[in-house]
Amino acid sequence: MNKISTKSIQSQLILYFTIAILVPTIITSTVGVKLIKDQIITHAESKTISDLNSAREIYRNKISHIESITRLTAARSLVIHALKESNSSFLQKDLQRTLQRENLDVLTIVDKNGKVLARGRNAKLFGDVLKEDKLVKRAISTNRIVSGADIVSREYLMKESPALAGQVFMDVTRTQKAKPRKSLKETSGLMLKAAVPVFDDNGSFIGVLLGGTLLNRNFEIVDKIKETVHEKGIYKGREIGTATIFQNDLRISTNVKNADGTRAISTLVSEEVYDAVLIRGERFVGDAFVVNAWYISAYEPIRDIENNIIGILYVGVLKQPFDDTLSKAILTFLGIAMGGIILIIFIAVHQAKKISTPLRKLEEVAKKIEDGDYKQQFIVKAPREIERLSASLNQMAKQLDQEKMELEAWGEKLEKKVEARTDEIKKIHAQLFRSEKLASLGKLAAGVAHEINNPLTGILTNASLLLDDLPKEDPRHEDVDVIVKETIRCREIVKRLLDFARQTKPQKQLVDVNSIIESIILLVRNQTSFRNIAIQKNLSGNMPEIMADKDQIQQVFINIIINAAEAMSKSGTLTIDTLLSSTKDFIMIKISDTGHGIPEHLREKIFDPFYTTKENGTGLGLSISYGIIEQHGGEINVDSTIGEGTTFTIKLPIYSQESD
Repeated sequence: MNKISTKSIQSQLILYFTIAILVPTIITSTVGVKLIKDQIITHAESKTISDLNSAREIYRNKISHIESITRLTAARSLVIHALKESNSSFLQKDLQRTLQRENLDVLTIVDKNGKVLARGRNAKLFGDVLKEDKLVKRAISTNRIVSGADIVSREYLMKESPALAGQVFMDVTRTQKAKPRKSLKETSGLMLKAAVPVFDDNGSFIGVLLGGTLLNRNFEIVDKIKETVHEKGIYKGREIGTATIFQNDLRISTNVKNADGTRAISTLVSEEVYDAVLIRGERFVGDAFVVNAWYISAYEPIRDIENNIIGILYVGVLKQPFDDTLSKAILTFLGIAMGGIILIIFIAVHQAKKISTPLRKLEEVAKKIEDGDYKQQFIVKAPREIERLSASLNQMAKQLDQEKMELEAWGEKLEKKVEARTDEIKKIHAQLFRSEKLASLGKLAAGVAHEINNPLTGILTNASLLLDDLPKEDPRHEDVDVIVKETIRCREIVKRLLDFARQTKPQKQLVDVNSIIESIILLVRNQTSFRNIAIQKNLSGNMPEIMADKDQIQQVFINIIINAAEAMSKSGTLTIDTLLSSTKDFIMIKISDTGHGIPEHLREKIFDPFYTTKENGTGLGLSISYGIIEQHGGEINVDSTIGEGTTFTIKLPIYSQESD
């Protein structure tokens, strides 16, 4: 008997009304919050991309500015004349004045071979060759202006000025969410350079003027980016907009602040951004953890003149204002939802009482009918559906007793008939399915085998002739031998296909099953696969001869015995039992192994044609065996335990229809 619910209709109506408003409210709130979030984040990311484009232009303008200063200096006639005369003293003084006036960090002039004639910052050092400077090399080789970013070594900077070498030195600060760094000291720098070729009055190339600005601890560009795209926005004591220039993964110029208010130079970029920008060379747009807070950020790689990634340009907007806006939207939606739920519950309680009162009375009458009192009459003023229900209940009480008796009688009959018919249909369906499947596959196998056999014979014949003609020392002899062997293997597979397809009618005669088993054991005992396998025979002495096709029955036993040996790849015990049934109308042959066993989900498939778990198997052995036993009017079954072994049981009738 089903358990009766303890919930009243009133409580369930209230519950369903609440669910009816709660589910749409939750869905609406979720969708609404997501739309607002997507819109806010999309707008913020679009703004950040726009800011990154502006930052890129400011960065490029700085390179263009350095290039313009260097180009104008290189075009001065006094500089050209002094370079032509190799007047290092004049060049040094002139370059020094220009460097100080234009606020450059490097202004160096070399001759057409790359030999330094003068440095604007270091008057004492000249005469060396700028071999490592990529821009100077390209300017000399192309006689064209070359500008861009470059990584400069400590040795390079020491030649220009020890102060510059000190400016780039940093102890790397360990940073949250950053990728572990091998070196915690940085001695090289990131410099914006322009290399301008110098030509004399005749247009002949005579040297190169190199100008540059070191970006390490130089905040001119990042502050200009912040002022241009973010102005001076502050939110809860934090600057809303930030900009940073990275040398590889290290912040060398930034207005991102540490907790103590200092600029967060010497900190590292997050691992997520590192992988996207520095490794994959992609632009990264989205949420990123920057030093100690989350920002809606945009990063893109900085490349040198050889297109190698040497740094990152970053702009970001503090994420907290957007999170706070989103939180307010969520609270607003939840407030509206809660107000709606309270209102609906109030309405639901009122309506539920109008419905539940007559239903309770109806329940009382139904309980009396349940107890056997079929003379109950129920009259109530209620909604139309409940009045109709009461009328139906009254009518039902009159017919219930008689129909109950009839239904019980018919139910018992039907249940027995259904069970019997169901078992019969299952057996018929299984037999029809297997017969149709075997017949269809047999036709297919026969057609495929006949179509393959003729060309296969031709291949084997010609390959054999070719093998005979080739001497053994010929390098092709081994390949042709493989062709012959594999073709013979294919011919065997075709033969098995034909055996499966033909399913010839057994040529029955009186045979002794024990004798067949003895002969098979003698046949296989000395094979390699049976050397480590112990064979136990338990052959019954009162086994009668049966009507069967000796060759076909022998084929079945060999198939199962060989499969058992393969299941015991190293060693084991093969047991063969024969016995007579207690009714003496059939014999049983049990072939057991101690192999790895067959999983339960595969046991129904092992007799299916072409199903095999062997690397070179055809999947036809057990299918053919099943067909042979079935044609003899017998049965073949399998029982297996994983890790213990498998037993095949074959039942064969002693008297066949022909012998009768």
